Amino acid sequence: MKYSISSYLISFVVVLSADNALAQKIDTSADRVKTDFQISLPYIGSVKPRSATEIESSNWMIGCETLDRDFADYDSYKEYLNPLGIKLIRLQAGWDKTEHVKGNYDWAWLDHIINDATKRGLKPWLQISYGNHNYPGGGGANLGAGMPHSDEALKAWDKWAESLVIRYKDKVKDWEVWNEPNFSDNAENTPEKTAMLNIRTAEIIKRLQPDAKISGLALGHISVPYVQVFAKILYEKGKLHLFDNMVYHDYVYNPDANYKEVEEFKHIFHQYDPKMKIRQGENGAPSSGGPGRGAIGDYDWTEVSQAKWDVRRMLGNLGHDVECSVFTIIDIAYTAGPISRLNVKGLIESDSTKKVIRPKIAYYAVQNVAAVFDHSLLRITDLHWTYNRNLIPENKDQVLYTKGTDRSLSVYGYKHKTTGKQLYTIWNDEYIPTNSNVTRSVDFNFVGANFNQPVYVDILTGKVYEIPAAQWSKQGDTYSFKKIPIYDSPILIADKSLITMK
Repeated sequence: MKYSISSYLISFVVVLSADNALAQKIDTSADRVKTDFQISLPYIGSVKPRSATEIESSNWMIGCETLDRDFADYDSYKEYLNPLGIKLIRLQAGWDKTEHVKGNYDWAWLDHIINDATKRGLKPWLQISYGNHNYPGGGGANLGAGMPHSDEALKAWDKWAESLVIRYKDKVKDWEVWNEPNFSDNAENTPEKTAMLNIRTAEIIKRLQPDAKISGLALGHISVPYVQVFAKILYEKGKLHLFDNMVYHDYVYNPDANYKEVEEFKHIFHQYDPKMKIRQGENGAPSSGGPGRGAIGDYDWTEVSQAKWDVRRMLGNLGHDVECSVFTIIDIAYTAGPISRLNVKGLIESDSTKKVIRPKIAYYAVQNVAAVFDHSLLRITDLHWTYNRNLIPENKDQVLYTKGTDRSLSVYGYKHKTTGKQLYTIWNDEYIPTNSNVTRSVDFNFVGANFNQPVYVDILTGKVYEIPAAQWSKQGDTYSFKKIPIYDSPILIADKSLITMK
């Protein structure tokens, strides 16, 4: 079943300004996302968004990429960053843009972004790539370009990295070396060269800023042979300690379909360093399908399926102890090359002139995730649950399932680090997100649970519902819930104390 996008749009409110005419304000109402999602549980409120300054720390990052190539305009969307509720923003420093004239750094553009972001209480995660056209063997300034490799270019790269750290070390603690090296146009970026560039750059950063956090690899897609060579070199050279986390990017149509590969990625690094953190870098889905939409763009996406994809990937990563960056804050206007096009993975809709039009449904859905899930919640690593579901909707016969015997559901549990009260995330994970919001009823049993007053939350819309007393019970430390509506977007069964409502 398909629905017109207009049926999902929030009420249109505009703000006029010299820089951003006709940009829609952020809707802060309890009914800010309208879908045809309907359930019989009593509605009691809506998740109250939290700004980034209200959140001490969380698992989330938001992509503010491509400013180094002028494919987006920071000033057009900066007012939308803090209300999203994500503190860490991913930026690309742009060597070629900053040293456009050999030997002369023009910092004005990057100073403006970093100074503004930090004044807003945001934390930059700054990537040092790409290359520079001024130096023979200096690599290119675009995705897929080769890395610097000549002696002259590498010395200039070292100077560039040093200059960056010296200039921004009081405002930037998170760094990344190079973006998607295995997407090289000319196969120059071997895992050996990538490892060596990561090492030489990390050593520069740590020498100047010992408390820096450095992200390594930033792989374009998970290639096990590439990762194996990279990790082995860092281990044999005794350089793994330089890195706080290792990063992969991975786009798949079903956001829950890649965790086998993710676990392989983890295993490779954890055999050398069991404490190495894993970070999902760029990942997101388009809000419409068609030519030129980038990764996984050749599918009939809508704003609804995009939003479901984003929140499923965020909460799936959280359930696998993977830090998660959402790509991207705004649609990207690729103006280089023979054909201009929009990459519509943004949480905010923009046009070909890089002006904001309005926040999409995904903006509010991600905002809901950020409002609920910060580092005050700890994942329950030993989760025990069972459920009953109708194999056929018309058939009332029930079949008992236990964790691991049916792949149609993702279920993860969390507890508050102070109160111990719990929250569970649940969604159908077996297929690509759809436009249908039809639910099916499922009975759940959670062993070792801890609730005072459980509520039901639809993450997509942020709406919160009462779970009537007739639909839940407690026996010992086992809580049973009856007729819980689930679908292909995350819902929560949460203690009410963990959900701030408006």
